[in-house]
Amino acid sequence: MPQTGLAVVLNMVDDEFPISWTDPDYIAAVVGVLAVGALAFYAGLVDGAPSIETVLFVLLWVTLPTTLAYEIARRWG
Repeated sequence: MPQTGLAVVLNMVDDEFPISWTDPDYIAAVVGVLAVGALAFYAGLVDGAPSIETVLFVLLWVTLPTTLAYEIARRWG
């Protein structure tokens, strides 16, 4: 019996995107999402419009842990 619906979609995703816990791209994406979430939570606590320094600070604190996680996973994986 051929697969239909959600089973087909899940099978396609599995074939196109093989994900491993040690894949550097996967680890960097997870760390990046967590960093953005933490900064969004922080932004919700602070009043006022962001200045250029705040924007640069946010970019630094998202890209820095993402890059470090990617490099560590690439060298240890």
